[in-house]
Amino acid sequence: MGQRVSRQDFEWVYSEEPHKTRRKLILAKYPEIKELMGSDHRLKYAVVMMVIVQLISAYLLRNASVLTLLFFGYAWGGVINHSMTLAIHEISHNLAFGPSRPLANRALAIFGNLILGIPYAVVFKKYHLEHHKYQGDDELDVDIPSRLEARFFTRTSTKLLWIVLQPVFYTIRPLMLRPKPLTMLEFYNFFAQLCFDVVLYYTMGWRALLYLSGGTFLAMGLHPVAGHFISEHYMFKKGYETYSYYGFLNCITFNVGYHNEHHDFPNIPGSKLPQVKKIAPEFYDHLPCHTSWVRVIWDFAFDPEIGPYSRIKRRTLSSSNCAEENGADNKAE
Repeated sequence: MGQRVSRQDFEWVYSEEPHKTRRKLILAKYPEIKELMGSDHRLKYAVVMMVIVQLISAYLLRNASVLTLLFFGYAWGGVINHSMTLAIHEISHNLAFGPSRPLANRALAIFGNLILGIPYAVVFKKYHLEHHKYQGDDELDVDIPSRLEARFFTRTSTKLLWIVLQPVFYTIRPLMLRPKPLTMLEFYNFFAQLCFDVVLYYTMGWRALLYLSGGTFLAMGLHPVAGHFISEHYMFKKGYETYSYYGFLNCITFNVGYHNEHHDFPNIPGSKLPQVKKIAPEFYDHLPCHTSWVRVIWDFAFDPEIGPYSRIKRRTLSSSNCAEENGADNKAE
């Protein structure tokens, strides 16, 4: 079973999240940062290429054994699919076509979503932007594990199980803790995915479908690239709630490891985030960071001081304030 996690509650703070303040300080000192803001024209080509590669791979593996499918799903296809989820993350910030073309961004996200096997892109955007706006909020930030998760997954063995099942919790947690009305875009996302899966099943067989969807599940759980889920906001050093990762896996994950930089400037594409750190090193060099996602997973599983409770939380905003801000966002979108 392993040692039991020592934390009995989240880390409660009464200060604002740090990114808004740091963003103002950096822009005041380095206004040239604004030149990095905007879209990344290469993103759409990367999405199309990943879809093509996965379709070719699924075709080549259409008659493979289940063990072969699981191996390639974990070592090859799952890595591409995980990279696609991070491309969708970029697109959720309108970084493919810019904020003036929101529907083009949504259409690209739905297209890229096809190889994942389940509809994901539209609902992800809906909750992810709240994670940025209300980071650490007790009710509004559903990136934080629920109390049920934190109370149950308290030993090494159960924390490892939680990591394996992370894609399940990541998917159902927002729907359970903060359900929202469905939108037409979500129906389009669901319908497009259903049509794609049916066509794939009848043209390439169930093994091709297993390769794609199975790879998505495997690479979002106990997998090196999935270490970013834990590295980004779990409190490895008291008082710090966001951590960057500076390692080679950034090259296949759209620089999601530059997470402090991303939260400071979510409207700067991942391809340009290293420039933020280069321009303003004094704002980042002193912050604790990670250099290995594998080490992050290991420490999370085996360190009794780290677990699902290792997140910073804040008391929630009043419902009226939230409604006003969300209303303004909907108009802007």
